[in-house]
Amino acid sequence: MPVSATDDDALFVLTAAMLTPAQFPSVLADDYPAACAELGLEAVDEGYGLVFGQDGTGARWTVAISDTALVACALAAWDCGLEYDLSPDERSVVAALPGWPLPVAVAAPGVPAPHDPPEADGGPPLSPPDTGTWGPAQRRLGADEIALRWRIWREQLDAGNESDASGDAGGSGSSDAPAQAGQPGGAEEEPTGKAPSDVRSTEEKSTEEKSAEVRSAEEKPGENRSGEASGASDPVVHGIHPGVRRALEAAQGYLRTPPPPGRIRSTAAGEGVRTLRVDGENWSLVARTDDIAFVLLDEEPGQVLPVGRGPELPGLLEALEKLAVRPA
Repeated sequence: MPVSATDDDALFVLTAAMLTPAQFPSVLADDYPAACAELGLEAVDEGYGLVFGQDGTGARWTVAISDTALVACALAAWDCGLEYDLSPDERSVVAALPGWPLPVAVAAPGVPAPHDPPEADGGPPLSPPDTGTWGPAQRRLGADEIALRWRIWREQLDAGNESDASGDAGGSGSSDAPAQAGQPGGAEEEPTGKAPSDVRSTEEKSTEEKSAEVRSAEEKPGENRSGEASGASDPVVHGIHPGVRRALEAAQGYLRTPPPPGRIRSTAAGEGVRTLRVDGENWSLVARTDDIAFVLLDEEPGQVLPVGRGPELPGLLEALEKLAVRPA
């Protein structure tokens, strides 16, 4: 399909996203190959740029292009509030797919309202995953939110610790005591529960909303309080939430058998510090290499479960970081 705005078959570009091993819309899948499979694309090492737009009739289209640098430049410019004319060369077009796999909050001016094109031989049009109820897509969006607003979530947890300590006759205060959502300890805006969909627009960034309370990973009736991950060789902690234990064991398993590309991603979070996003079946983990980790589980709707740093978690995070893919 042409990507210039000249006739009914042309594409009016609205927004874009990256689809590479290091940067892809988490809402689609736990890893890069699975995200590609959702779109019917081959998981090539170089990845794709995804361009979302409408044709002259208003129909939704997603165009996958091989020119990832062009899309990266456009996203960087839009993030800075600058205009950028994203006009891919037709020679870079890999596939034109009906529909949008992600929510897009803007529409092309002067064309009919967005709608799906008639169903083609390739099957039904793409549509965004259901994030109306808690499940894998919403869990990954929640992990994106924590990674984006790490300091706020961390300060909430610290505020909860201080509250627990002041109200505890023994003054013990667990390192993983729960912080209450919506009560950040810093000056930044409070967490809204909005999780990014990794789609940026020239006007607006599309988001999905889901509140997530913060509670302790070990706060279960009849279980011992312990927030530390023990043993890089055996990260099981007696008394913690069994789902968190499974997530840590699975993350440890990645050191023995590396997972598909994109299940472990790393981004810069300051000098010498990285933010890790690790996903697996039914769980997501967000951590900073100099701090603690947060775990989200499909089985615990809306809950964010902290894992205390302890003596062994740093080694696990360091080993995972060495396996991670990073944005170019």
